[in-house]
Amino acid sequence: MPATETFLVPKHRRHVPTARQRLHKALAGWGVVDELADAVILLASELVTNAVLHCRTSYAQVGVTLTLDGPELVLEVSDPDRDRLPRLHDSGPDEEGGRGLALVSALSDDWGCRQDPYTKCVWARFTLAGRRDVAPAAP
Repeated sequence: MPATETFLVPKHRRHVPTARQRLHKALAGWGVVDELADAVILLASELVTNAVLHCRTSYAQVGVTLTLDGPELVLEVSDPDRDRLPRLHDSGPDEEGGRGLALVSALSDDWGCRQDPYTKCVWARFTLAGRRDVAPAAP
């Protein structure tokens, strides 16, 4: 049975650290540590920040789901602006932003986005098999 952490945060920058803290706690409880945990938390921060900044729906909430299912860990971030799917693009050296999805692409084993009935979801998948930064979960 997969382990899952799911929660909502209001669409405001001040709630991004809350998402990071909740995911850090879940990862530690599952024995996911070191570089992998750091990568998941960094990508969660990027994806939640993107949802907060780019969602055009007023008073929205951003959904965050982290699922550990056997050898896979999947991070999903959703918001109700379902018609605006994110696109990976090359940011120029003078641009201050626009590198979040490049980080997602570089640090995850796979990533993508989908349109659900009322939301869009950006996801990143990590393969745990053979990684040294995953400790066995405590009984």
